[in-house]
Amino acid sequence: MPDLRGHGRSVVHDKIKEKYTLASVSSEILDVLDHLKIESAHFVGISLGTLLIREILDDHPNRVRTLVMAGAITNFTLWARFLIAAGNSLKYVIPFKALYATFAWIIMPGKRASEARILFRREARQVSPPEFRRWLRLTAEIKNKLPYWRRSGGTRPVLYAMGGHDYMFLPSAKLLADVHENVSLLVISESGHVCNVERPDDFNQGTFSFFERYRERETV
Repeated sequence: MPDLRGHGRSVVHDKIKEKYTLASVSSEILDVLDHLKIESAHFVGISLGTLLIREILDDHPNRVRTLVMAGAITNFTLWARFLIAAGNSLKYVIPFKALYATFAWIIMPGKRASEARILFRREARQVSPPEFRRWLRLTAEIKNKLPYWRRSGGTRPVLYAMGGHDYMFLPSAKLLADVHENVSLLVISESGHVCNVERPDDFNQGTFSFFERYRERETV
């Protein structure tokens, strides 16, 4: 499970000065696969990770067997657009940890999401302010990509695993599951945006069932 640039134990080398793009960041995930001599894989992405594995599917479909996209970001609601605009406007004024905490509460509100918010803030403490701003600039590219991704379901089986209370992203995922034949939808009740943290057993069961269906089709 690779840590992204500037997250966890991954460091950002001084030579990385270029503007972050979905392609450049996702290529580092493939570098991990190459190092481990893995030709293709089942990819599981959570929230931001869903954007990166979707980029991999576009650029390197031969490396992808299936996609599991939990808390999938498929469209920006008005709330999401407001958050992005506020973040870009205030990124040099308000401490980024305060912005992270605010984002976490809006995306994952209520008591049931408290564990997910704690995890979100804990990981945020490991991200430096310059790194946060680099990632925030990616939102412009993401906004341009999302309409295309909504029109194209991709060429591999996809599972959207969404929390039943993920008010910001669940409606769009439902629409896409209705439109694209290769897209399945798993709605996990009593959970929000980070459904794998809030209901891990249900998430794991649904994900493994999806993999089993794929394996059965491959052996027919």
